[in-house]
Amino acid sequence: MLFDPPSETVLYDALLARDPAWDGRALVGVTSTGVFCRLTCPARKPKRGNCRFFNTASACLEAGFRPCKRCRPLHTGAEPLVTALVEALEADPARRWDERALSAQGYDPSTVRRAFKRQFGVTFLEMARLRRLREGFTAVASGERVIQAQLAAGYESGSGFRAAFARLLGVAPGRLSPEALLRAAPIDTPLGAMLAVADDHALHLLEFMDRKGLPAELKRLAEQPGGLGCGRTDIHGRIENELRAYFAAQPVRFETPLALHGAAFARSVWAALRTIPAGETRSYSDIAREIGRPDAVRAVARANGQNQIAIVIACHRVIGADGSLTGYGGGLHRKRALLELERKAARTTP
Repeated sequence: MLFDPPSETVLYDALLARDPAWDGRALVGVTSTGVFCRLTCPARKPKRGNCRFFNTASACLEAGFRPCKRCRPLHTGAEPLVTALVEALEADPARRWDERALSAQGYDPSTVRRAFKRQFGVTFLEMARLRRLREGFTAVASGERVIQAQLAAGYESGSGFRAAFARLLGVAPGRLSPEALLRAAPIDTPLGAMLAVADDHALHLLEFMDRKGLPAELKRLAEQPGGLGCGRTDIHGRIENELRAYFAAQPVRFETPLALHGAAFARSVWAALRTIPAGETRSYSDIAREIGRPDAVRAVARANGQNQIAIVIACHRVIGADGSLTGYGGGLHRKRALLELERKAARTTP
């Protein structure tokens, strides 16, 4: 199961010892360098606070880490064509790949797609796109001009980069105000990268970066007074620390201040969601009764789906009346994993 592995303390000790028993079972992402490694990597060991542990290479890639050039974590047990294409990507991460480029190199795109899905859970073209776009996002977040970010991401076409960036953030990079009050920055988690939007006082959004509704949510935030930009505030550090404890299955109370963008009814639903104890679930009808609107089950479901502060406002704890998981914007696999994590934490809490 996803959260059955040992604690991060055990994994960090294995990292320090370069324990080969964990090769192929765990990887470490180093936030200070943006690189992910095998636990046996010969490189200098990072500080404990800079480590994020993952089960798979695809989780590292989705969280925005790039593979280490020393221990080459993408090469473990790889098929020859996978090894060759990973080496090509490492040699030129900014190269623009598509099916025609693969065919020109003598590869069948369908075979490549299946091989990478087997090995990493993502296709080669998805892997290449994530690498390129993350470089551009990092450049914009560090204050570089759009043209510099475009080049960092390997996009020859400015319009292509802006379109890709817009799909990710819901707004083209040129429209991001350098003086924006709201700042967007990625936060790495074991379930993939999340995007946090905050000002100096409160968290406005926390969503998994592959959520389909994310661009529309960000576009609405960009239209708020003060605009939307890239970067971090103290609020980002605060919610990141709380999420780190949460994913380590430690007792955690989310106390990061929240800015809620919704009507009064939706806010009442979100307030009810925050009262569901970790390790427990409620149905939509339970929530409707709790807020004093037993006839508003469908409206409760809509408000649940409109929540844009995942995990903290625990919409994942709402299930169908028949016990089914029902929908979740971050994906049912994440909803299942979050509930499993919380149940495990509840069982081990004295």
